[in-house]
Amino acid sequence: MCVSYNELSSPLNLPMARPSVRAPKPQRGRPRDPERVRRILEAAQRHFSEHGLERASVDAIAADAGVAKMTVYSNFGSKEGLFQAVVRDRTATVVAGVPGAGALDADQPEKALLAIGARFLALARGDDALGALRSVYGVAGAQSEVCSAFYKDGPERVIGELATYLRRAHSAGTLKVRNPPQAADLFLSMFLGSGHIRGLLKLEMPDSRENRALLREAVRVFMAAYGA
Repeated sequence: MCVSYNELSSPLNLPMARPSVRAPKPQRGRPRDPERVRRILEAAQRHFSEHGLERASVDAIAADAGVAKMTVYSNFGSKEGLFQAVVRDRTATVVAGVPGAGALDADQPEKALLAIGARFLALARGDDALGALRSVYGVAGAQSEVCSAFYKDGPERVIGELATYLRRAHSAGTLKVRNPPQAADLFLSMFLGSGHIRGLLKLEMPDSRENRALLREAVRVFMAAYGA
């Protein structure tokens, strides 16, 4: 089955964004088939990335996933519910790759920051993170619940993990950090400059040499500001 977007509105003639509506709960029934849910999420991710929330078609997503349209609704409740699930799925993939505070040595902050920075840089420049950001930016203001959940499960959680580590390093006397959340925010922000913007715009990304240079400089600047 092939579903075309040709007859849909031009991006220049999109309707005004609808107010955020809480997605209805999926219907109760047989347990979800994990493989089928994965196919739906992957198909939805492609369609939302290419067409946005408003123009994406549930018919096209269902056809791409090889399921009936009603299967999508029975699992996710609505197109908005499916979009929320895609954003949660992408966010979880990204956050899972960031080292937890407990796994880092408070006595070796430079080594820990290099590990955190390297992983965050790789994740922030990856397709999952960039795709999630593009999708969320596209519905900002219209889907406040999606945006709030994305921020809480993604950026806020990563900043919180780093802030927890910085508190431990401060207590160990290896760093002097009066405001750990602010310091964590500052450190991670150093990886969200021009290279990150180029990624969001689907332009040529920095190469590995540039990334390594950025990582070393970010850690050097942070240690100069907060080193004990």
